[in-house]
Amino acid sequence: MTPIYWDAAKIELSRHDATLAGIIARHPGISLQRRADPFSTLARSIVGQQISVRAADAVWGKLVGQLQAITPEHVIANDALKTCGLSSRKVEYLQDLARCFSLGKFDGWDALEDEELVKRLTEVRGIGRWTAEMFLIFQALRPDVLPLDDLGLQRAIGLHYKHGAPVGRPEMLEISEPWRPWRSVATWYLWRSLDPVPVEY
Repeated sequence: MTPIYWDAAKIELSRHDATLAGIIARHPGISLQRRADPFSTLARSIVGQQISVRAADAVWGKLVGQLQAITPEHVIANDALKTCGLSSRKVEYLQDLARCFSLGKFDGWDALEDEELVKRLTEVRGIGRWTAEMFLIFQALRPDVLPLDDLGLQRAIGLHYKHGAPVGRPEMLEISEPWRPWRSVATWYLWRSLDPVPVEY
C-alpha cells in the first residue's frame, strides 16, 4: 500500500528543496510500501536488531517456517524459538511483544499522535525510539517522521547538504525544516540516494 499523500509530498518537497528534487527525479516509479501487519512489522524489527540484513533475513525465514504464521498467539505458544537462531534476549522480547498485543495494549494505536505512539511502543522491552520511528514510517505511514538517530539519514544529509561532513541533530533539524509536513518522504528518498533498493519492514 502506497501512502495516499505520496504524490502531493513529492511535488511539495521538489518545489521547496532543489537537492531533494534531483533525488526524487532519479527514483521514479517507486515509493514507500506497507508490507505487513503491525505485529509482524515489530517482530521483524526485533529479529533484525544488531545483526546484518542477510542474517536477519535468514532468521526470519526460519521463524516463519517454525510458526507458519507470525501472530502473537503462535509466538506465545511456541517454546522452541531459539532453534530459529534467536538469542535468549530476543526470544524474551518477542514473547513480551506478543503478550502486549494479546492483552490489547496496542488496540487503537492508529488513533494516537506520533509521540504518543512512540511512547506506547517504547514501553515494550526490545523496542527503542529508532524502532518505534521505523514503525511510524513503514507501518503507520505517518508523513512527518524524522529519525534523527538513523545513521543512513545522517550520512545522506551530510553527503548532500554538507559536502560529506558529519551532521549533528541541530543541523539535521535546521536542514529538514522546509520538508515539513513530509519529513518521512524526504527521509525515504534520502535513503534511496544511498541505496536504491527500498528497505521493507
